[in-house]
Amino acid sequence: MNSIILQIRKELKQNVDEKTKNNSSRFFKEEIKSYGVKTVLVTKIAKKHYENISGKDKPEIFALCEELLSSDYMEESFIAFKWSYYLRGQYEPEDFVILERWVGDYVNNWAKCDTLCNHTIGTFIDMYPQYIDSLRKWTASDNRWYRRAAAVTLILAARRGDFLDDVLEIADLLLTDEDDLVRKGYGWMLKEASREHQQEIFDYVMQNKKVMPRTALRYAIEKFPKDLRAKAMEK
Repeated sequence: MNSIILQIRKELKQNVDEKTKNNSSRFFKEEIKSYGVKTVLVTKIAKKHYENISGKDKPEIFALCEELLSSDYMEESFIAFKWSYYLRGQYEPEDFVILERWVGDYVNNWAKCDTLCNHTIGTFIDMYPQYIDSLRKWTASDNRWYRRAAAVTLILAARRGDFLDDVLEIADLLLTDEDDLVRKGYGWMLKEASREHQQEIFDYVMQNKKVMPRTALRYAIEKFPKDLRAKAMEK
């Protein structure tokens, strides 16, 4: 095993906070593996050790990320996803195969999904928007995390007002999804898009509210003025 991985695991074990450890599972319906280290410390550990590996080739760093991910610990996955995001200046189209596989192989709760997709995969899509076609395909996956990923990958772009047509198309594809976390994911995406496209998102909600699950609807309208929220919630 790589000495850097061993050192990271040693530091994580040295920084366990019992309160954090006891509270960490409250936010998840799934069983999770967690050391119980505060997020700010995990970020510091990620940055510190990235300085030691930043001179390595991208495939070597991706391999180290995968070694961390294979442990299934939340903190190690966050470090891996931080490192993959730090590589954003080196992303190439062929990297998508790796990132897509990570969703299927290593994402097993909403926090891992959102951390990987908001930043690493979201930035990749910004650079290579032709891969939005793959997000559309994810909406039909039997894996709930691919379906959630299809939406949350576009969160930061939607917040900037980008990819509106794609946001609405992915919302259409997920509109009646039966999974609560998928509904929350696309509702969140619509909410972020409403920052720059309030009228378009309001029109979309009004057009679809008879079939849109209430969970998704409530997320989508969260940034609307009070009067528009009231109209959207009318039955």
